Amino acid sequence: MTTEAQDQSAPLVAVASADAVLRHPEADERLLTAVERERAARFRHESGRLDFTAGHLLVRLCAARLLGVPAAGLVLAQECPDCGLADHGKPYLPDHPGVHVSLSHTRGVVAAGAGYQPIGVDVELSARGGSLRAVARRVLTPAELAAVEADPEPDRAFLRQWVRKESLIKIGRATLDTLGRIDLSALPLAVPPGAPLRSRYEDLHLIDWTDPEHGAAVAAVGAAPPRIVGLTGQYS
Repeated sequence: MTTEAQDQSAPLVAVASADAVLRHPEADERLLTAVERERAARFRHESGRLDFTAGHLLVRLCAARLLGVPAAGLVLAQECPDCGLADHGKPYLPDHPGVHVSLSHTRGVVAAGAGYQPIGVDVELSARGGSLRAVARRVLTPAELAAVEADPEPDRAFLRQWVRKESLIKIGRATLDTLGRIDLSALPLAVPPGAPLRSRYEDLHLIDWTDPEHGAAVAAVGAAPPRIVGLTGQYS
């Protein structure tokens, strides 16, 4: 397989503001299923509904680019492996079982991924760091906790480990109960805006990125090396 062919088969990861996604010419809210629309309507605030909607549209845009098909032809579903309900759980494309997808949304920013091999993505705003850090002792190993507490910016450092671990949950490698046993202390905590930082965790390929526009911490993990794509087609 040539390098170009390998690149074409790489998992795609996109990060954008919710507003930018909703302005995309292919991102029509009518693409959402009845279940998705019902879930979106549960949000108490319009901003939450829009973030949810943008995330569910962005994952369609990623999958559409991967497959070379219109986003309008893609159906997104979810199913919980524990209770069997279809209003939460791991997302998938019923009509494309060979494609893996993942999505995440925070206040005003969304991330999504699609690939022919498993992919997990997570995004959090830097402003969330302080509130999330309250769970640090439960989700970090002792070595990770020591590194975070010694960092000049411990909230930012914790947020970096948090999005990495959330992406491992999304790809199915971890659960909330096992996060404290997964040690990522060998990975750098500082990820300045710019080119994505690439590393490995066991057999997985990890991308860390700091979104320069929103200051959001982004992590993506895949069975194959993911690549960052933009809504307008640019690649990183």
